[in-house]
Amino acid sequence: MSKIICVAGKMAAGKNTACKLLEKRGWVSIDADLLGHKAAAENEEKIIAAFAPYAKAKAIDITGTDGHLNRRALGTLLFSDKKLLAEHESIVYPAIEKAVRTVIEQNKSKNIVINAAVLYKIPGLMRMCSLIIFIDAPPVLRLLRAGSRDKMKFALIMRRFIAQKNMLSSYKLTGVPILRINNSSSVKKLEEKILGAGL
Repeated sequence: MSKIICVAGKMAAGKNTACKLLEKRGWVSIDADLLGHKAAAENEEKIIAAFAPYAKAKAIDITGTDGHLNRRALGTLLFSDKKLLAEHESIVYPAIEKAVRTVIEQNKSKNIVINAAVLYKIPGLMRMCSLIIFIDAPPVLRLLRAGSRDKMKFALIMRRFIAQKNMLSSYKLTGVPILRINNSSSVKKLEEKILGAGL
């Protein structure tokens, strides 16, 4: 019988790497973050109209020189205000849920892993998962990875770290079993831990 699981974890913990390792074993990986970007693009005008006044008040330009949404600038605004973040989520999360359900429907006979930082915020999808693999790593290591990978300013990375501080607790509240994996070593070690979980 096919499985549906969630791979979660804080910024730069190694979610993407874990999902790639599962893909090697035949799992279908659904990247909820990429679907979120797509949903944001499809709702670009609505998002700009909703958040431009707040961005202007904080001297943040959420549109690029081409007039399109600047996601990084929008992130700077949203991660500084929980109410604005929730408003943005109310726009994009329904679209993400619809897209994920479509992929699941198209791959009924296959094992599916949903790669998502905050899937607990979409209860309908969370209820479909039989397991949460929570990838973790020490904050200093995650900071080095994020700085190298994303070329983001230290202050912005720390803002996102702070916004994610209660992530594991939020997943525990879902009632879905959690397997916590520490990813502070090599990819090979991470693969061994995933294999050891019988996935």
